[in-house]
Amino acid sequence: MSAAQPGLQRALRVAIIGAGPAGVYAADILTKSSEVKDGDLKVSIDLFDQYPAPYGLIRYGVAPDHPRIKGIVTALHKVLDRGDIRFIGNVTYGRDLTLGDMRGFYDAVIFATGALKDAPLDIPGVDLEGSFGGADFVSWYDGHPDVSREWPLTAREVAVIGNGNVALDVARMLSKHADDLLVTEIPDNVYQALKASPVTDVHVFGRRGPAQVKFTPLELRELSHARDVDIVLYPEDFEFDEASDEAIKTNNQVKTMVNTLANWIAEDQDTGASRRLHLHFLQSPVEIYDSPETPGKVAGIRFERMELDGTGNVHGTGEYEDYSVQAVYRAVGYRGSELAEIQYDARRGVIPNEGGRVLDEDGAPIAGLYTTGWIKRGPVGLIGHTKGDALETIGCLLEDRDTLPPAENPDEHAIIGLLEERGVEYTTWEGWNELDAHERALGEAWTQAAADGGAAAGSGAPVARERVKVVPREDMVRISRKGQNQQ
Repeated sequence: MSAAQPGLQRALRVAIIGAGPAGVYAADILTKSSEVKDGDLKVSIDLFDQYPAPYGLIRYGVAPDHPRIKGIVTALHKVLDRGDIRFIGNVTYGRDLTLGDMRGFYDAVIFATGALKDAPLDIPGVDLEGSFGGADFVSWYDGHPDVSREWPLTAREVAVIGNGNVALDVARMLSKHADDLLVTEIPDNVYQALKASPVTDVHVFGRRGPAQVKFTPLELRELSHARDVDIVLYPEDFEFDEASDEAIKTNNQVKTMVNTLANWIAEDQDTGASRRLHLHFLQSPVEIYDSPETPGKVAGIRFERMELDGTGNVHGTGEYEDYSVQAVYRAVGYRGSELAEIQYDARRGVIPNEGGRVLDEDGAPIAGLYTTGWIKRGPVGLIGHTKGDALETIGCLLEDRDTLPPAENPDEHAIIGLLEERGVEYTTWEGWNELDAHERALGEAWTQAAADGGAAAGSGAPVARERVKVVPREDMVRISRKGQNQQ
């Protein structure tokens, strides 16, 4: 394709693959850029997602009781509800649309596909029955449409490996009583499975010390809000080196978390609760093992005791400890997934890029292709970092706008015609509003049934449910497209 000419008269056509926070923020930043606001540039943005509903990681990768989730969804909803960004869901890049398709209909394509796969943990026994990826468990309890609706919650004692927010989410969901989750949007199959869980003890293991944890104060404090769940800490784990002391002095977040943990030890959290959530530090997993009584199934996990080295890093002590558990959840990080026809850095799990410009196999920028979010930088950081990512990427796109390869068919209706021609049952923002209303109606019906005595929390008090999430993809599509067809 030839380079676009300066002073493009029509709207710049931009496709964003991924309708999670990264994709929505990129679209929002582009529409609010000075170039667009001043009238120097017109933009036409299509936001694609492989799921029938928007919001990506916020809908399918965050614990339903996360205190910030409603605020984030509200913010994303406001952006998409303005009407200047078109949402097209239930469309999978690489299957329903190819890179060639996208290049033909758009001047620029931004990949914001995130990271939802588990990072590997290379230790013996990781493939035993009862050893699970934390990301897979998150997808299950969040009602991901493409995972099984069943989950084997049979263990009384569970180990969670990791010291990030996902590890705490997993541990909290495993230890929390199911009735206390009814105020969230969890699907009924998740509620029923968690309610039947026999779990009594959930152990969370971190490789480094309390001053090096990766979770946030908000996530930590959430642990203490769970009803009938004791938090168990171990004084011998509270080891601090010079780097730890410096971090506590200079980093308010670290200071807050260490103080919170120290206060829990001093207050003695043992109330005789029916469930216990144990927090362990300075423990590195060595092996997951079975037993002669349960061959092929998780029977325990072995850790090596670690020691801080003065820099905040650790080394092994040669001392080992075994824990009897019947399930292990690995929450050691996420990885991005490879995308068709795009270079992929398998070591880092990202699309190779320079400031958001996608690179080819020789390391040169590919005109018109960009990336943002976790697939750009790796699965680290919070929402604020995602906004910064998007700002950088959109800045590059705007710098390049006069040299982008022009779309051969920039008509906004053309891509819809192609999807219909291929029989793709795409969904729209209007369809999401229909599905949203349906899920809220399910919540109202559940609440009414509770008030009538058909369903109630463990305390006997009726529970008000704001919504109940629809899980099967076919149901999501059917409900959404019904709403679209009525528009």
